Amino acid sequence: MKRRNFIRSTSLATAGLFLTRDLYASGKADVVYGHGNMKYVLDKQWCKADPLKNPVNDCHEMVQDAAGRIMLLTNETKNNIMIFNTSGKLLKTYGHSFPGAHGLTLFDDTLFVTDTVKHQVYKTDLKGNILLTLDAPREDNLYPKQELFVPTEVAVTPKGDFYVADGYGSQYILHYDQSGKLMNYFGGRGDGDEKLDNAHGVCIDNRNGTPTLLITDRTRTCFKMFTMDGQLIGIIKLPGACVCRPVIKGEYLYAAVLRSPDLSAEKTGFVTILDKQNKVVSNLGGTQPEYDAAGNLKPMAQAEKIFVHPHDVCVDRDDNLYVAQWASGKVYPYKFNRV
Repeated sequence: MKRRNFIRSTSLATAGLFLTRDLYASGKADVVYGHGNMKYVLDKQWCKADPLKNPVNDCHEMVQDAAGRIMLLTNETKNNIMIFNTSGKLLKTYGHSFPGAHGLTLFDDTLFVTDTVKHQVYKTDLKGNILLTLDAPREDNLYPKQELFVPTEVAVTPKGDFYVADGYGSQYILHYDQSGKLMNYFGGRGDGDEKLDNAHGVCIDNRNGTPTLLITDRTRTCFKMFTMDGQLIGIIKLPGACVCRPVIKGEYLYAAVLRSPDLSAEKTGFVTILDKQNKVVSNLGGTQPEYDAAGNLKPMAQAEKIFVHPHDVCVDRDDNLYVAQWASGKVYPYKFNRV
């Protein structure tokens, strides 16, 4: 290639990266998003990382560690884990072995990472050293093939036992002890209310005093509430919202809405927030939540073009939000400051 053409091609590629970085950040920094007392302003300049040096592919999930750092999981193997401060400065990166990096859960000084390409779950320390690897469980012939196990999320109890959501596989919720021994399982694919379809996320909800499991049923646009031993106790219906994992902070439940249920409608994501009674009180980029006289939530939809496919919400100590996106032009996460 001639030097002139090489320079031109390189310049276009570089420009394309930066264009992609901001293409979908169509929200305005001086506009207040959300509803009720859960309102936010967009910090479009939050991330200070260089996409040429530290690229992302899909930004799947984020957590805040005990030191206050924001940890991002991406399936870009040049840097699977990216660690930022709350001002957006990139502090550290590590990890090159998770091509299907999807779920990120923090427990004390360890991380649980799910990989949908390798069909495995990993427990690591905060330096990336693998402490435990889980393959598809062979008990009761649940998984005759490793490929049927496509884990998407982990939730950990205070005692260290944990639940794995097989959200892209056979739809089971698998309960393990601290050592990785299977103790119980429930859910699975099917038509009953206790069954699941795209069990994308799982978390432990202590907001009402008794711990329960909140599990995503994304195809059916709801969260399902289970006892810790797997008995269905309720359904939180979210019409119009294909939700990702549930995230609890204080009295509120946060979730990224990947898209509307209409498969032909792309780029229709937003973020939804529910109160302690599991009523939607705010939507970032979505329509104002409205309930009918019978207490049923009316269908929600994208109202503002802030997001493409939001995949996760991280809530920091100051109640600011960080939103990671899937298949959205390889953009870094957006930060929303609480008003």
